[in-house]
Amino acid sequence: MRNKGLVVVNAYEVFGSVTHMVERLREEFSPYGITLDVKNSSELKLAIDKDETVSTSPLPYDFAIFLDKDPYVSILLEKAGLRLFNNAKAIASCDDKVKTFLDLLGSGVSIPKTIPGPLRYSEKENLSFLEDVESLGYPIVVKENYGSLGKKVYLAKNREELIALEEQISFLPRLYQEFIESSSGVDLRVIVIGGKAVAAMKRRSLNGDFRSNIALGGVGEIAHPSPIFLETAERVASHLGLDYCGVDLLKGPHGEPILCEVNSNAFIQGIEKVTGINVAGAYASYIYKEVYK
Repeated sequence: MRNKGLVVVNAYEVFGSVTHMVERLREEFSPYGITLDVKNSSELKLAIDKDETVSTSPLPYDFAIFLDKDPYVSILLEKAGLRLFNNAKAIASCDDKVKTFLDLLGSGVSIPKTIPGPLRYSEKENLSFLEDVESLGYPIVVKENYGSLGKKVYLAKNREELIALEEQISFLPRLYQEFIESSSGVDLRVIVIGGKAVAAMKRRSLNGDFRSNIALGGVGEIAHPSPIFLETAERVASHLGLDYCGVDLLKGPHGEPILCEVNSNAFIQGIEKVTGINVAGAYASYIYKEVYK
């Protein structure tokens, strides 16, 4: 064992929340005598060689914490023999919002009624499928399949807005979803590590936005969720094979948990501040036990 781990970040942009998470993890790994190196994905020099092997820059690490969302990089690192937190399959499930719901079919987890947008690759227009989308009832949530921090999520209040959004994003993977009015502007973020819910906070919009993301001006508050919400978050993480994740849950019209989405590299700054729970410490402890014990 080398007593060293790798943290993989995006090649183009590293948010302040990512930098904060790295520093917190370094603090929590230090007592174990483990150091963390940070590299962006382009620095890894990954390639598929002619002999069907994966070539990389040197990887003198016992494990990698994957804070990027690039599915190809995660697969190549696993092919090169590195243990990832989270694994490549789980990352792919969370990064694509439609795939998240597809992979959870049969899990017993309640989700909003969802219609995937049809694939468009030509200039020929077809809006007929919007009749099915309108059966969801206005307002309708429209999401691009790939996005985070509450971005690329829209609300169509009528047909005109729905058509305008379709014209704007029709060449992108997208979905249409029923609006859960009982949870407008409010959700529950649950951090699950090793299959166990370790922290939860309520997120609430302050500006009337239907999205509750802190990155969009929402605030985090102490939450005391009923056990069914924590059990649902744990079920989601277990079914998708996640070592670590943030599960965002809505409250249905009868108080039941409804899955909004899953983030495989949920940031910790807000939830540690609100709850006082050492999330980074719990994650470091879990990884240490998985790799070294």
